[in-house]
Amino acid sequence: MPRRSIWKGSFVDAFLFKKQFKRDLLKNRKIWSRRSSISPEFVDCSVLIYNGKTPVRCKITEGKMGHKFGEFAFTRRRRPSRTNKGKGKKGRK
Repeated sequence: MPRRSIWKGSFVDAFLFKKQFKRDLLKNRKIWSRRSSISPEFVDCSVLIYNGKTPVRCKITEGKMGHKFGEFAFTRRRRPSRTNKGKGKKGRK
């Protein structure tokens, strides 16, 4: 997937762009914009990222800077494989 042009800069939603300089407003704030990039102003903040059903708490660290918010709130459930769950129909009498 091609990356965004350097001259355009990273994408940050207008709502987040206004709030990124006021750190006290970002604490425990719900973020619906999963496509926005994480900028250095968000480091050491705890935010709630919406995954389509419920908000997921995420602590922003320096390693997450430059990524998108949506990368850290999974939208699909993880289901265990059915191979170890007892016998199937073959084992019954």
